[in-house]
Amino acid sequence: MYIYIQGTGCVSPQETAAGNTFPAAVLPWEGPRLKAWEPDYKQWIDVKLIRRMSRVIKMGVAAAKLSLQEAGVEIPDAIITGTAYGCLDDTGVFLSKMINQQEEMLTPTAFIQSTHNTVAGQIALMLGCHAYNNTFVHKGFSFESALLDSIMILREGRSSSILAGAMDELTNHSFNILSRFDLYKKEPVTHEQLLKSTTHGTVAGEGAACFVLGTEKGPNTKAKLTGLTTLYKPAGKAEISPDITSFLAAHNCSQEEVSLVITGRNGDAAGDEWYEYVEDTLFAGKPVAGFKHLCGEYPTAASFGMWMGNRILAEQEVPAAALLKGTVPDHIKKVLIYNHYKQTHHSLILLTVC
Repeated sequence: MYIYIQGTGCVSPQETAAGNTFPAAVLPWEGPRLKAWEPDYKQWIDVKLIRRMSRVIKMGVAAAKLSLQEAGVEIPDAIITGTAYGCLDDTGVFLSKMINQQEEMLTPTAFIQSTHNTVAGQIALMLGCHAYNNTFVHKGFSFESALLDSIMILREGRSSSILAGAMDELTNHSFNILSRFDLYKKEPVTHEQLLKSTTHGTVAGEGAACFVLGTEKGPNTKAKLTGLTTLYKPAGKAEISPDITSFLAAHNCSQEEVSLVITGRNGDAAGDEWYEYVEDTLFAGKPVAGFKHLCGEYPTAASFGMWMGNRILAEQEVPAAALLKGTVPDHIKKVLIYNHYKQTHHSLILLTVC
């Protein structure tokens, strides 16, 4: 059974929500933090609801609406999302008021909207979807877990179309807290310099990406979700190669058949060594693209990578801003996305052109 990507939607630090295509030009940035470029939400959300929504809810709803529009689906058979941090802004508001007001006279709105499944619930309420609704909170595997659940349900024949996606936001509070763990660059960098960096740390990011997955090919379907696997805390770089080889073999794909490799390079010297090892040992001479210099690093950034992979297959072109090395073939048939989060959560996603 084939799993088709019937529609996609993405809100990111790039203008990806404008026309739902890869932007012609990269929005310049400098510093350790990328903020999402937010479109005019009024085209998808009632103005009376917008003022009550936090940023991550608006991003998630917009990405979901974009994907459903492209797929031509009004109400999906299920809504499955992944998030590592949930609604951080509302969580921060609730905790701040709890402290400032000494736990008295607290309004429940911020608490209600601070839970991790708020985005999926809000999408369901807006669509009037009363079907299966689930949110995975599995750190760096949150998006992959949502995809895996979607694949299993589709293969069981319980649904014909599923809205799957992931979203994470960055707030001033969360950025300051995460910075204490020495995760981000100390020196200022730009998108052109980041992936050439040889120092420790990366840049923080945020975003939301949604996909309508189904067992039938839709009018705008350009790619299939051929395979997905995860690997937690591999013993070393040498362990990655046989896992990738086995993954490709399980889906009847050889290394030579992979037209493009998309990696999660993020400018952190230690983390990028994993990608370099895979590129040099398994895919020497293959074209390689990157995506985290466009969206930043966050636990569900692989969703942006999958969105970009789908757009590349749809447009049969790799944006100059994303291509890191090699020459892209005239016809791009298979795209392999290899990503890891903090060198512990490794994932592989294989996409095939329709």
